[in-house]
Amino acid sequence: MIIKNNRTKLLVTLSFLLILPFVQKQWFNLYSLNINDISFYSILYYLSGAICPSLVYENSLKNYTYYNFAKDKIHSIKAIKGKRLLFLVAINLIFLSYFITDYLYVNFDLISNLFLEGINVPKPDIPQLSFFIFLISILLIFKKSRFLLKKIILVNFILISLYLWHLQINNISIDDQFHIYRYFGLNDLNLINLFILVAIEISFYTWSFLSYKTNLSDWIVPKPQKRDFIPFLNIFIFYFIIIIYYSILA
Repeated sequence: MIIKNNRTKLLVTLSFLLILPFVQKQWFNLYSLNINDISFYSILYYLSGAICPSLVYENSLKNYTYYNFAKDKIHSIKAIKGKRLLFLVAINLIFLSYFITDYLYVNFDLISNLFLEGINVPKPDIPQLSFFIFLISILLIFKKSRFLLKKIILVNFILISLYLWHLQINNISIDDQFHIYRYFGLNDLNLINLFILVAIEISFYTWSFLSYKTNLSDWIVPKPQKRDFIPFLNIFIFYFIIIIYYSILA
């Protein structure tokens, strides 16, 4: 029953997101008639930019953060251990920590370029970047700090989305002085913001699987079963709809 209710809520949310951009375009057309005046539709249009990021925050926090995995008895043949496990842990932890560090820097870079004229946030050099990656890696090892980091990442996503909404409404052009401009060679900044979050979501899920309960302390992780790939599918479906939303809105 709970699964059915969750699927129903997800379908309602996704349907709403497919309709929302068309409604926003109507609000924008009405807002454009009196672009120099503050009106009901101008306020609606401004506030509507927070709807999709807020839904992403709520859905990700609820469904893609507090993972639980079946803790079956681990057989030696069906387990990941030794050097293979060390390689997977190191690669995933470094990858996830790097993306979190760089994503937070994207936020500070946007703030400094948009709202703090004359204040430049320098990009961390290799020693500084290594330190931040190491610090975040330590935080990811512990459950409470890992969940706190995930909340910070989602708040970061909302803030960046609102900055980009501000840029779009005010026709502010962005050039290569902005760090986010250098990602993926894309012109659509909303998609860049989204793709970074998706990369973090996938890596966060993988890390949650590797570090679940006593996996790392026992230094043995069960090989993923078919059921363990379902969250990947859910992540791709949800964010594919968000991509469609931003594509319609563009």
